[in-house]
Amino acid sequence: MKKFALAILCAAISTSAFAGKEEDQQIKVRQSAYTFMAWNVGKIKAQVIDRPEAYDKNQVIAAANAIAAVANSGLSVLFGPGTDQGTGWKKTRLKPEFFKQPDEVRKLATDFNREANELAKVAQGGNVGDIKAQFGKLGEACKACHDKFRVKED
Repeated sequence: MKKFALAILCAAISTSAFAGKEEDQQIKVRQSAYTFMAWNVGKIKAQVIDRPEAYDKNQVIAAANAIAAVANSGLSVLFGPGTDQGTGWKKTRLKPEFFKQPDEVRKLATDFNREANELAKVAQGGNVGDIKAQFGKLGEACKACHDKFRVKED
């Protein structure tokens, strides 16, 4: 009986330790996905907003497609319980309110996916004005979620 109790205790301790690591792993992957997306957002911004004379249709299409791919990749699985308190590559900035407002999260995620998919579609057309307008809508969708569920960086 003592061996059984010891085995249960060891399993509980190792499961608790693993759970924390799993949360940190979710945060790392989530942070990596958003960093990759931000890099692609930066490529579009550089060519459509900052220096439109440097516009390269193929690069903008590739960046827009990458953003849409991340948006549609199933990121929701990386927001498991407790991932508002862990550390990935750096401390997470996810607010605990995220888990208390699932309907709002779903709405914001749906809006973001729609705008990302539309950006990929508009980029195919190559009209810089249209891309710029849709890029603004994507930025608004990002900001809506950040304002509500992300701690501001110091």
